[in-house]
Amino acid sequence: MASFKWWQKAVFYQIYPRSFADANGDGIGDLPGIIARLDYLRDLGIDAIWLSPHYPSPLFDCGYDISDYTSVAPEYGTLDDFRRFLDGAHQRGIRVILDLVLNHTSDQHPWFLESASSRDNPKADWYVWRDGKGDGPPNNWQSTFGGSAWEYVPARGQYYYHYFFKQQPDLNWHNPEVKDAMFQAVRFWLDMGVDGFRLDAIGTIFEHPDMPDHPVPMTIGQLRHLGESARTEEERAECGRLWDAMFQYQHSRPEVHDLMRELRALVDTYAGDRVLVGEDDNLAYYGNGTDELHMVFNFPLMRTERLNPAWVRANQRERLRALAKISPDAWPCNTLGNHDSPRVYNRYGDGVHDAELARLHLTLLLTLRGTPFLYNGEEIGMTDLMLADIRQFRDVLGIWFYQAQVEELGVPPDIALQRAARLTRDKCRTPMQWANAPNGGFCPAGVEPWLPVNPNYAQGVNVAEQERNPDSLLNFYRRALRLRRETPALMVGDYVPLDTNAEDYLAFLRRTEGQACLVVLNFSERRLTLRATGEARVLLSSRAGGQGAGPSGVLRAGTELVVLPYEAVVLEWGGGAPRIRPARR
Repeated sequence: MASFKWWQKAVFYQIYPRSFADANGDGIGDLPGIIARLDYLRDLGIDAIWLSPHYPSPLFDCGYDISDYTSVAPEYGTLDDFRRFLDGAHQRGIRVILDLVLNHTSDQHPWFLESASSRDNPKADWYVWRDGKGDGPPNNWQSTFGGSAWEYVPARGQYYYHYFFKQQPDLNWHNPEVKDAMFQAVRFWLDMGVDGFRLDAIGTIFEHPDMPDHPVPMTIGQLRHLGESARTEEERAECGRLWDAMFQYQHSRPEVHDLMRELRALVDTYAGDRVLVGEDDNLAYYGNGTDELHMVFNFPLMRTERLNPAWVRANQRERLRALAKISPDAWPCNTLGNHDSPRVYNRYGDGVHDAELARLHLTLLLTLRGTPFLYNGEEIGMTDLMLADIRQFRDVLGIWFYQAQVEELGVPPDIALQRAARLTRDKCRTPMQWANAPNGGFCPAGVEPWLPVNPNYAQGVNVAEQERNPDSLLNFYRRALRLRRETPALMVGDYVPLDTNAEDYLAFLRRTEGQACLVVLNFSERRLTLRATGEARVLLSSRAGGQGAGPSGVLRAGTELVVLPYEAVVLEWGGGAPRIRPARR
């Protein structure tokens, strides 16, 4: 245990600050609101916070269009508020990492305003500028958020490049002055004491230097419409192939690795094992295991309509083998949700056993080998909110998609609204539900929150009511997080798959030199029986009414434990390989 870093043993919890807690009653979450909830986070049992962007921003992309990298958005508070938040978290044993957006700035950043003013100003080469081709842009590249990736600026008579919205111009990282300025911002926060960074959109930092046209005969709007209309696996695969072909020259350039090595070298000059986590699933960003990023996300685990034993087993087999080939120091990082993806509760639920599956999926995430990342609100079972009025949308991506469907493709407005509601990231960014009170306790009654609060706060999906219920999802999260923190095998042990052909359940061991834990996750409606081959002790069960163990939770050799449908069980395991089979009816 002593040889493992804090971030290998930690459970991270993502906070979307605009939606977490509103202290001043303006309908917008803020840093004082987070400070007031630090005890809640300590009691939940998380070890580290990933704070989504808190920087000043025009908010065209919900804070990922930054206009000042070394300050705090006024609606969130001040730098002094940030210091109080950071100190308060550290006093409670909670680390803090920040979002860091390297690819682009806001078009309102002073750097860009100066760069766009002429071709000969001191920052003229800080962004990606090109002359047009004929009467149009330099090439046919698309923005992933809609339309051309090029925007014309009359003052320069040139186009600038933007992978995302036109309000997010890409920085020119070939210019050493850009790197120096951005690395100064990195030092600013590290000097203050932050524990690392989650790096946004690292794959798009560099582009193909020759900027050739892509070969796809459609626009991004048409491609998104094709994807929305896809019904079969073959159709979805074809959309993925077209997407890769459309953006092949706009991401995953080899120059990114040089930059990551330089950033890692900078971070490693600071004491305290500061950490870099990449918003990417490309294992190449581990470098040799010690010279680029500390972790990248296992996003492939999420990319399924329904989690099942075969899917998880295959993911772990491929992912862990690939990491082992890089280095024994390459550490996994697992997640099932974030601010850009549907809520875990409804994404992987089946509409019937959602409560049981939410507990099973958490147990899965906390017992796989690697560092888990949670997203605020998961712990109370928050669900996506399907907005019913385009005027409620705040995510410009959703608004653009709606407009493109109606105006360019002729889709009826009601159908376009349904599709936009599924696409928009607003659905999973709604305010945290603290109580069965107006606005879910997020902000005062009579104040309009920045996004509507999901009305299911009144059906028990809130912190206050779940805290009082020992069988609530929130209290299961607390028990499971406490168990992981107290159990070395679950934090850092080896992963040993068992019964690798089983269709109904996933079983594996986590082992350290002095401890073994057996994890059994029943993904089916069938009961299972687990026969102990040595003495075993039940550490966690996700459902009341589990059978087979006495009051102490101890199983003797030869005794059986019944694993209920959709139950997750974690045992401290003695003896040989367990025998697991369907129970007799």
